[in-house]
Amino acid sequence: MKRKKHTSGDDDAQVDMTPMLDIVFIMLIFFIVTTTFSSEKGLDANRPKDNNNPSQPSKALSIRIDETGEILLGGRVVDIRRVVANAQTYLANNATDSAAIQAHENTEHGIVVEVMDQVKLAGIEKVSVLVKKD
Repeated sequence: MKRKKHTSGDDDAQVDMTPMLDIVFIMLIFFIVTTTFSSEKGLDANRPKDNNNPSQPSKALSIRIDETGEILLGGRVVDIRRVVANAQTYLANNATDSAAIQAHENTEHGIVVEVMDQVKLAGIEKVSVLVKKD
């Protein structure tokens, strides 16, 4: 009997990779299509609008209160009941929307709060309080 020589099986045992690549691409397309894209959740920032026209800075109403509770508005002594009238007069002459109250550190808080209320009654919404230290 004659024996056959063993031939190498490398020539006959090649695997066709084309169908496997097709399946991989189909799966890739499936996952891309079915993925949902969600927007980031968070707080919206209220940024100021860009103002190209520079406006003239307004001169704030200046009120000083010394340690005895004496109120100085525009360099003259004013009674607490007359702060509204004087602030409205100042607003009529000057275009401003802010006031600065400079109080001595030993001034009673009630007087400062009362002056703040009077200024807001006059129509000024932006009120700053400064404390003067010795």
